[in-house]
Amino acid sequence: MNKLKIINDPVYGFITIPYEIIFDLMEHPWFQRLRRINQLGLTHLVYPGAIHTRFHHALGALHLMTKALDTLEQKGVELTAEEKEATCIAILLHDIGHGPFSHVLENTILPDIHHETISLELMQLLNKEFKGRLNLAIEIFIDNYPKKFLHQLISSQLDMDRLDYLTRDSFYTGVSEGIVGIDRIISMLAVKDNELVVEEKGIYSIEKFIIARRLMYWQVYLHKTTLAADTLITNIMRRAKELLAINYPLNTTDNLLYFLKLKSPIAVDSLLFEKFNKIDDSDLILNIKQWQECDDFVLSKLCKSLINRKLPKISIQNKPFDKSLIEERKSNALANIKDLNNSTIGYFVNTGTVKNEAYKTKGTIKILTKQGELKDLAKASDNYNIASLTETVTKYYLSFLG
Repeated sequence: MNKLKIINDPVYGFITIPYEIIFDLMEHPWFQRLRRINQLGLTHLVYPGAIHTRFHHALGALHLMTKALDTLEQKGVELTAEEKEATCIAILLHDIGHGPFSHVLENTILPDIHHETISLELMQLLNKEFKGRLNLAIEIFIDNYPKKFLHQLISSQLDMDRLDYLTRDSFYTGVSEGIVGIDRIISMLAVKDNELVVEEKGIYSIEKFIIARRLMYWQVYLHKTTLAADTLITNIMRRAKELLAINYPLNTTDNLLYFLKLKSPIAVDSLLFEKFNKIDDSDLILNIKQWQECDDFVLSKLCKSLINRKLPKISIQNKPFDKSLIEERKSNALANIKDLNNSTIGYFVNTGTVKNEAYKTKGTIKILTKQGELKDLAKASDNYNIASLTETVTKYYLSFLG
């Protein structure tokens, strides 16, 4: 059987599977689950086209990785066939630990366990199944391999993960501000002192990449309506957990019930991973649709609001909201929503913060000058906006469902 298939991707065109083991991993049920995990959570409620999945993203990141490795090899960077294969495996599986709706419910489905931790655990289980063939991929993934630049291609401020999700999310949302010069950026990659760097003539493409990331956060990832939807589904899960904790007879499917009843500290064992690999977006949607008819007024109201896209109203500003305004919103909700009381008002009026840090000062992007010196992007650039983008911008939101 020919496993070196060609896949037609709407973003890049034809993508070639470079190794047979990549095909085998893609065929695995744990990876196929990513077909049922939305890349952008509930963002399709704002941008209807944003219905692409983690499966799409993983393939796109793999494609960019093959191009990046070829570029480095052409520039004289020594890479063995085993290293190239392992790096491709690592990028393919880097998001296999994402739960339903990706980042939205990361701290709700499995509190205090990051998706990268789950990804690593699943990679280690797959390694046993594949009889140790993922050993090198895991070493690169956890940055425990001497060639540090291979890990940087997977996880850094300029990695194939970010290059794909910016391009892909821009494509499916229709937000053109996220478009970056992928081919130009990859062609400018190099290695110096065991670090992934960018040749000086590619600096303007990198500047555009940083600015595009900043704009995509405000226009897509942190869009106020997306935040409203995220708050709503988080409150739905919170209410379901609260009801189950008091033995309320809530009709819930087995896969989701397991996670709603989890208590801290969570036991990271084989049962957890068995259940995790059976849960996806469809489990939550099925339960939320059922809970619309629940006798609990709060849960029923929240679920109907999400299913029918009657989202909370939301305000965002640069400073905390006055307590008087928050109390006013609560009073209005109590007056307008029948059966609502002080003990449940927290499901209908919420405050919080969002942060946007386009370029971190830790693990910076290095520019390789024509003289062979390495400079941090913020210092090498003549664009003063780049230095300002190292500062974290915090905004405050107030959402209220009426």
